[in-house]
Amino acid sequence: MLERKIKVEYSHRVLFTKDAFSSLNTTVRDVLELNHDGRKPKVLVFIDDRVALANPKLADQVQSYAAAHSDALNLTAEPFILPGGEACKNEFRLVEQCWKAINEAGLDRHSYVFVIGGGAVLDLVCFAAATAHRGIRHIRFPTTTLSQGDGGVGVKNGVNYVGKKNWVGSFAVPYAVINDFAFLDTLPERERRNGIIEAIKVALIRDAAFFHELEGMGDALARLESPALERLIQRSAELHVEHISTGGDPFEMGSSRPLDFGHWAAHKLEQVSHFAVAHGEAVAIGMAVDLLYSVKRGILEAVTAERIISLIERIGFATYAPHLLKKNARGELTILAGLEEFREHLGGELTITLVPEIGRKIEVHEMDKELIVEAVKDLRERNGDKPLPFVQHLLAKT
Repeated sequence: MLERKIKVEYSHRVLFTKDAFSSLNTTVRDVLELNHDGRKPKVLVFIDDRVALANPKLADQVQSYAAAHSDALNLTAEPFILPGGEACKNEFRLVEQCWKAINEAGLDRHSYVFVIGGGAVLDLVCFAAATAHRGIRHIRFPTTTLSQGDGGVGVKNGVNYVGKKNWVGSFAVPYAVINDFAFLDTLPERERRNGIIEAIKVALIRDAAFFHELEGMGDALARLESPALERLIQRSAELHVEHISTGGDPFEMGSSRPLDFGHWAAHKLEQVSHFAVAHGEAVAIGMAVDLLYSVKRGILEAVTAERIISLIERIGFATYAPHLLKKNARGELTILAGLEEFREHLGGELTITLVPEIGRKIEVHEMDKELIVEAVKDLRERNGDKPLPFVQHLLAKT
């Protein structure tokens, strides 16, 4: 057997700015000039249609920016508008449209794909970029609190297939992630709130001091105040990049996904609700399930679980949705199928991240389904007949 080890180094750049496409802002230009020695690369831009609707001048601003900095980049076509939201990841034809646009623009491996949008559009377009020409450099411009602090700064791309989330995808380190806080100002309340939960998650498993800081900002976060949101996003993004770059398994070759605390139930809840429960809302509920489960297993103190769940609810998240109690033909809670799907997605044995104390994680390789059911029922009782106003629309669809 002939065996050689190959070492490949990546630079993972995350920048923070405001009004990135103002002609006076050189953030985009500076990033492009890092590796090009005066060359002018081709650029193709994709924009989430919901972002375009909320920012009607954005496409023009992109083109004006390219014209003002025409010595540094060659915008090959008008920005390409794509449908946004999780449903876009169910449409493989959209990946093919991206490939077609990349081909028609004449992009090569020294070119760039820019994608401006929420996490779903980032996943879709970056998957297309990562597979065209075996990989075209892509720069992400996340536009939601969820994508700026969490998914948008990661290295995973993908689309849904056979009813399973991110079943087709790739690992590809973005050339850069540019978090433009100006986009947050145009978000509806629900989307501004969604990303907060992933910051709580990463604080719980990596940084107790950050969790304490979030508790102190709880009221400001509940009011969705911009300074608090921007601080939360920046620290959350730092912790995610720190994990990717120092965790030893950036492409998930093992069977562990420590940043996915609360996600085994969340992913299934999204599917069961036909995505009426948004990702951040589902993660809040999934975390609550795992926190109460951990108390029942003797892993976590009840007072700590109550402290965490109370913060989640204080900021405006529900910790229960009626879809949790949907049953399959065998009379089993459908949500429990999320365990097997999680194991299958990882490849290998089931590995679930749990929190034994704030700022520390452990991994378990089995879950007691009866205790999960008990946790779900406790959450239903906790929420009673008066769910948080933020999720009353979910009950109306049940």
